[in-house]
Amino acid sequence: MRDRRPVRRFLTAFAALWISQAAAAQPEPGDYAPPRTAWGDPDFRGTWPIDRIADAGIPLQRPEAYGDRLWMTDEEFARRLEQATNTDSSFSQDVDANGTAGLAEWLRSTPFGRRTSLIVDPPNGRLPPMTPEGTALFAAGRSSWVDKQPIDWVTDLDSYDRCITRGLPSAILPWPNNNGVRVFQSPGYVALQLEVLGTRIVPIGHGERWPDAARSWSGRSLGHWEGDTLVIETSAIVAGDSASTDVSERAGSPVTGRGYGLVPMSEKAATVERLTRTGSNTMTYQVTYSDPEVYTAPWTAEFEWTRDDGYRLYEFACHEGNEVRHMITGSRAERRLGMATQRGIGNLQQDGTGKWPFPTQPAASAEGNP
Repeated sequence: MRDRRPVRRFLTAFAALWISQAAAAQPEPGDYAPPRTAWGDPDFRGTWPIDRIADAGIPLQRPEAYGDRLWMTDEEFARRLEQATNTDSSFSQDVDANGTAGLAEWLRSTPFGRRTSLIVDPPNGRLPPMTPEGTALFAAGRSSWVDKQPIDWVTDLDSYDRCITRGLPSAILPWPNNNGVRVFQSPGYVALQLEVLGTRIVPIGHGERWPDAARSWSGRSLGHWEGDTLVIETSAIVAGDSASTDVSERAGSPVTGRGYGLVPMSEKAATVERLTRTGSNTMTYQVTYSDPEVYTAPWTAEFEWTRDDGYRLYEFACHEGNEVRHMITGSRAERRLGMATQRGIGNLQQDGTGKWPFPTQPAASAEGNP
């Protein structure tokens, strides 16, 4: 019988080389010297929409089939590229195709297009298990995204339904729509204008941290420069559970996607964000989130921002058409007719480990696409 071990060793070595080259292709902090503002800071000003990440179906959490693998194989990437090409062609006649067409071109242009998840730590690319306290509050959570939950008043809705906040860092994670981020700078300040619900003002090098009592929906942020990297540390985020009928005791959420409004936030919740320009039109954004009372370990997400100053930020008219009233009257009408209230995410069931089977993104295939 022919000895196939040399062939296997060659293929194994080739695969390892390909993965290392793909990782090496990612721009490293320090490889690019960004332009400077008039006062000498790295210049981050511009519009940095992150819509292509959601359009391409790159999930927050890695589908379990990938294990600890951060990069797609050529075959897996070809399937993602084919889906993107089909998406582009379906919008080829769109009068306002900018921002819709060109998805396949973007995937080809960046190593990030081969990523299996936004989460890079833990190594499996998935949110860490919740603590017992966090799991219990999650299970009792109230949100219009939960199947069969009656909606009788605003107390049944989460902070996003009530047009207050998507939470932090979920407010700056990719979402299916309205993904614009515009950056402004002045001496001693950076402002992040989010297309959805809010603008964050970040003092740079202003010394002492805000007192814990001075809380806000997006927390209290302080920034500083580490070389050409902007580091933003945020704490004093409005804390609360996802179960209370007292809306003053409700919080935002750290994660985005289906069921996002159910994740509680304790007073210990905090983020560390790192923004590094890697090219004339690219930036690496990394956020580490920690909340020891809710998650058993911190987690880190990382993804690429692409500059597009032609992207238009539209008004996010959250209450236009009185959507909250429609949710309440619709739910009551469904129950009068004996219909089950469906929100599209299935019953939320634990798997017994403190993890949840849905990935806080639309259900993903092995290729990471919804």
